[in-house]
Amino acid sequence: MPNIAVIGLGRFGLALSKHLGTSGAHVIAIDRNRQNVESIKEDVQVAVKLDSTDEIALKSQGVDKVDACVIAIGENFEAALLTTVIVKKLGVPKIICRAQTEFHAEIFRQIGADEVIQPETQAGEQLAHNLANPHVEDLISLAEGYTVVELISPKIFHNQTVAELALRSKYNVNLVAIKKKTMVKENNETVEKQTIISVPSPDDMIHDGDIMVLVGSDDALSKLPKE
Repeated sequence: MPNIAVIGLGRFGLALSKHLGTSGAHVIAIDRNRQNVESIKEDVQVAVKLDSTDEIALKSQGVDKVDACVIAIGENFEAALLTTVIVKKLGVPKIICRAQTEFHAEIFRQIGADEVIQPETQAGEQLAHNLANPHVEDLISLAEGYTVVELISPKIFHNQTVAELALRSKYNVNLVAIKKKTMVKENNETVEKQTIISVPSPDDMIHDGDIMVLVGSDDALSKLPKE
């Protein structure tokens, strides 16, 4: 299970943290603004208010031990740069920075970012991907070549257990969650609800309509059955 720090909880950072949390990743969400921290604390394992330019504070929250760190500070470019330098010094293996301009993106690369994202540009690219791949509900890039994808369960997977699918050995991907639709009674009405199995067991069954949250390399994910 990936261990990921997200620094900067604006709209992008909040959405990313929540998505990662519901997808099964262990998330450390960090921001200077207490209100932003409070708004995400129910969706992630750790949500903390601190100054990300304080190396000791970051280390105290285990940022030096994460698999990847996303620096999503949008407004304060100087703070984002300094945070990147500190996270690099801490030895984080994958550093992903959010940039508002191509000029900022180039500076992040020069100081050690492994990947730079520009959400506005990439939103268009993701829309194009979704239109071209209707079997994919959603996807998010964690680092270069490494993605979390929400896949509508292919027909070939239906009525098989997690153990029978053997996704790790057959496809080299990890199943981190299953989203299931269930019908429940509320106020004398039958309504559709979504339940999440966050740690699927070998005996959990995949059914028609389930959404499988999978983590793997882009190459491995591309080889999964489409229908």
